[in-house]
Amino acid sequence: MNRQNIILVASAAIATALAMLAVPAIGQLANQASAPAISGPAPDPVLQDRIVPDSAVGLQQSFAPIVKRSAPAVVNVYSSVNITRSNCPYANDPFWASFYCGGNTQTRNEKVDNSLGSGVIVGADGVIVTNNHVVERPQGLPENQEQEFRVMLSDRREFSATLVMADPKSDLAVLKIDTKGEQLPTLTLADTRNVQVGDLVLAIGNPFGVGQSVASGIVSALARTDVGASDFGSFIQTDASINPGNSGGALVDMQGRLVGVNTMIFSRGGGSNGVGFAIPAEMVKRVVDAAVRGGSLVRPWLGAKGDTINSAKAAALGLDRPRGVLISAVYAGGPADKAGLKEGDVVLTVDGREVFDDRGMKFIAATKAEGETVTLSVLRNGQTRQVSVRMAAPPGASKAEVVQVSGQNPFTGAVVAELSPALAEELGLDAFNGGMWVYSVPPRTIARNVGFQPGDIIREVNGTMIRTKADFEAAIKKAESTPPATWRLATERNGQRIESELRGR
Repeated sequence: MNRQNIILVASAAIATALAMLAVPAIGQLANQASAPAISGPAPDPVLQDRIVPDSAVGLQQSFAPIVKRSAPAVVNVYSSVNITRSNCPYANDPFWASFYCGGNTQTRNEKVDNSLGSGVIVGADGVIVTNNHVVERPQGLPENQEQEFRVMLSDRREFSATLVMADPKSDLAVLKIDTKGEQLPTLTLADTRNVQVGDLVLAIGNPFGVGQSVASGIVSALARTDVGASDFGSFIQTDASINPGNSGGALVDMQGRLVGVNTMIFSRGGGSNGVGFAIPAEMVKRVVDAAVRGGSLVRPWLGAKGDTINSAKAAALGLDRPRGVLISAVYAGGPADKAGLKEGDVVLTVDGREVFDDRGMKFIAATKAEGETVTLSVLRNGQTRQVSVRMAAPPGASKAEVVQVSGQNPFTGAVVAELSPALAEELGLDAFNGGMWVYSVPPRTIARNVGFQPGDIIREVNGTMIRTKADFEAAIKKAESTPPATWRLATERNGQRIESELRGR
């Protein structure tokens, strides 16, 4: 076989092999063409502008531009207390002062400074937000001693500050400094409804009083309602390092916006274990707006309370998983009642956000202003519907509306108030059961001798359920007009029901 024939034979063999290899490939292509397309979850528009680092270069990028833009708006907060001290340790006792100090009880004033925490400038004219526990009055400080506040800016300038508003319910407080017309750097508030788990964040503050520091981390979780830091809590959890002194500082996103105010950590030893919490910016906005307007902070309420749904309840309700809040009570005439919400309804979302417990519903309601409307997605009888609720303040008076009980009865001398929804919300108590709340029990009164204590709730008098002040007064008037042989009382103390019988006169 000559050279030309060998080349032809080899070429034919190669062509045959390629043809044989092509047959399954063509079959595979045909199968792929006829097979249905496999689709993943629809793109989330909130996540479209987020990029995962995909190279060593990406991982070497710096947060410095964000810090440079954000850090000047984070301050240190200090307090000063002028304390009057005597050079005689027995100055409060004239006899011993005369005996040991020869009557020499001269006094001197001392200023005691404390580094309390951090704050965030949210108004260019000197409005600063921080935690309430940063500025609250120290325990044991005499009433005649005033607490003064100072703020140190990032450039180390110091200003005297005035406490404009303190809100223990949200653990937020607002300070104001006089800038003499100077415009200060501020942080704009992020829309925390768009914050996602996994977002990068920076914690800026003054840990342990060492000076301004920055720590990086991610958003570890959202809507944490069971950490017990405040009554209206739905916290952002982060693993950014937060330590004592960071309280009141800023948690910022990658655009340098204020995501939340750092407030607390979970720790076994007092240091950061990567479980920190921040108050979302939407709650910060409500408190700051109220402080700037110079009015009181009125928190609207839904007028409904609910229970958490577990797996068993979810199955019974036909839910695919435990979610939503099962409405257990609706306050008559309240916003939810007027909107048509009923017991047994399941609230799945509030303004498009999923809720899983009663605290989550209360938080979203508390971020609204009176008169605003929230939209609830409600499951009723297997059908989902939208319910619009116009927010309103809880009815009733606060604890300022107290009266002292008179007459001849077991409550004589006690100072009480009707436990209205407004007062119950203020005290963090159940707003649906009513009752008479005992504000104080002065000494040498019948009520003190009977054993009543401040904070008690009077539930029943001689078999009559007490929900309002009118119920209470009617029950006492009836008993005093026909004195019973025995007064039968039911009170609540620290969540425990106490029933007692007192011999009448």
